[in-house]
Parts: sequence; C-alpha cells; structure tokens
Amino acid sequence: MNATSGTVRVAGLDIQDDYRAVRARIGLVPQELTTDAFETTWATVTFSRGLFGCAPSPTHIERVLRDLSLWDKRKERIMHLSGGMKRRVMIAKALSHEPEVLFLDEPTAGVDVELRRDMWALVRRLRSHGVTIILTTHYIEEAEEMADRIGIISKGELILAEDKRTLMEKLGKRHLTLSLQEPMRAIPAPLGDWPLALKADGTELEYTFHDHGPPAGEAPRGPAGSPAGSRPQADIPTLLRRLGELGIGFKDLHTRQSSLEDIFVDLVTERAGAHP
Repeated sequence: MNATSGTVRVAGLDIQDDYRAVRARIGLVPQELTTDAFETTWATVTFSRGLFGCAPSPTHIERVLRDLSLWDKRKERIMHLSGGMKRRVMIAKALSHEPEVLFLDEPTAGVDVELRRDMWALVRRLRSHGVTIILTTHYIEEAEEMADRIGIISKGELILAEDKRTLMEKLGKRHLTLSLQEPMRAIPAPLGDWPLALKADGTELEYTFHDHGPPAGEAPRGPAGSPAGSRPQADIPTLLRRLGELGIGFKDLHTRQSSLEDIFVDLVTERAGAHP
C-alpha cells in the first residue's frame, strides 16, 4: 500500500526518502511464523543481523538467544523446534540488529505461559534501555500492564491515541457493588435518578461513577438527593443513607476501577451506536 498523504519519520528520518536507514532501525516480529526451516537457530539469527549491514557480533547473538531461552537450541534446525520455540526465534531475528524501534504484532497469540513471561521480561529490559516498542494485541490486559501510551483501533480506524494514565483518568469509572440481603426485581422509583444497575439476578446493586471531577468550566452535577456541588465520591454516603431510608439492606460491598478493557468496550460500543 502506497502512502496517499502525510509523512512518517523514525529517528528523524523519512521512511520513504531514507528507507534503508529507517529499516535498519526497526525490528519486526510478525504474527506469522516465517523462517527458513532448514537453517539452525544460530545461523538464521546471525544471517538476519547481516541483512541490515551490521558487523558480526557473536556476543550479541548469544545474549539474545540466552534471553529468549534459545541457547540450548542454537544448533537445531528450525523445522525441529516447537511452535513456541519458533516464536522465540522470530523475536531473536527481530532483535539481531539491535533496533531502536520494535514492532510486535500479536506476539503472544497462541504461545505458552513461559514464553509470555519471558517475552514481557525482555520487553521491559528493552524499554528500560530506550527501545521504542509498538505492540498490537487483542489481550487488552497486556496493553494495560505494559504500555505507556494506548491507541484504540475500531474497524480499521484509529479512534483514540493517548497516554495510558491520562486515558484511565479521563474515561475510567469506579463501580460500587452492594450484595443485597434480599434480591430486588427492579430498582425502586425513588432511586431512578441514580446510575444504578441490578446484577446477579437482582442480588447485587451496582453504582457507577466517574472517579474524577467534572470537565473544566462545567458545574458539578449529582443525582437527585445528593448535596449541591458534591463530587462523585461524596454521593456514596448519600446513596447508602437513601438505601437505609428505603429499608434496602446489604451484607457486603466492594469497589473496583474500570479496566482498559472496560474503556475499550465502552468506546467501541458507543461508536457503533453513533455509526450504525
């Protein structure tokens, strides 16, 4: 696919005008397992380094193979490796020329727990050494744990790209769940103005609220019965008092923060509703 407009730069270099220099700074781990089945692990990783014009460095290749638990497999042909080991070889090939930018395309799809653990340990080390890592994943909990900045793609379109902490603060919500002493079939009319939902066949009552103040310039708003100008957190005591006045008892409560997956689902669902 050819570019239709705009420019992209990596380390200050244009990806079209300085293609070779840019490519030498980038490592790619594709989702597909594509490598020479008849080569040994050592040979294929060493060859990848040479493709980018890098001087031979057995020390670097050994370090990469050891980091990926491939050292014992260095003399084996790729065809004899398991799927997980082949995935490790793909990562080793991408790191062979010491890239400044590393693209990981669904790197943990279908891999075992051990590889996933080793991979993220390696990613953390690379990040600490200044390597920029661009991860595409359907495992949103991985993005939440690893990423500094989040981009959300829906139907091929980038709908959001923002610092993870800012995103969580801006779009995240808190959920207060009350385990009721008696199941309810419907939310009582006096609580109709509250953002409440019945869960678990009416045995749980969930209150959802933003964990931050209103946008700048907008007056704080609360449900009917809450103190004027109160922040969302201040509504919890008011809600509990109102439940007591209505004779609704509960035996336990807990709160949780929205996860990145919650935010993702909300954004995509909202967008689907806006663009049927």
